[in-house]
Amino acid sequence: MYQKTLVMTTPNSPFVRRLVTVTEPQLQSLAGLLIDAVDGGASVSFMHPLPVPRALAFWRGVANGVASGERALFVAEDAEGIVGTVQLILAQPDNQPHRADLAKMLVHRRARRQGVGAALIQAAEGAARDRGKTLLVLDTANGDAERLYARQGWQRVGVIPGYALLPNGAPCDTTYFYKVLGD
Repeated sequence: MYQKTLVMTTPNSPFVRRLVTVTEPQLQSLAGLLIDAVDGGASVSFMHPLPVPRALAFWRGVANGVASGERALFVAEDAEGIVGTVQLILAQPDNQPHRADLAKMLVHRRARRQGVGAALIQAAEGAARDRGKTLLVLDTANGDAERLYARQGWQRVGVIPGYALLPNGAPCDTTYFYKVLGD
């Protein structure tokens, strides 16, 4: 297994790397990042308030997927710790070996609009290419990061109204995107 580091272009900005194992301190940081996203109103599968044990249980499941090779996990870190993450779900049905899902893009509120999301996406896309994946898909709550994905060359497929709930319980629409990976 390799650990690839992508240095971002602005001084003192976070760097992105792939975690091939997830330590307990990293689990704690990822749980804090997830709680920050939910506290900020992001529709990322959890309701507010998100208890620490629930957030840790989620990340332990992700760590198991990383250990088994079913997922690739990327983190963006700065001097204070983990400020962003994204997952690449590599395990797909037998008839879809060419594709992967991009999931759980999270950027801490203190690090938004600094290129963290773009760097995470680029790292995940590079890993997908390295694994021979030619198609990526993702879904996001309407308004959440749609501009970011479009700027990174993702194609908007459509919207499913009322697909999920925001952390406060209000319904939200979900937008689906895909990206065909070239060389």
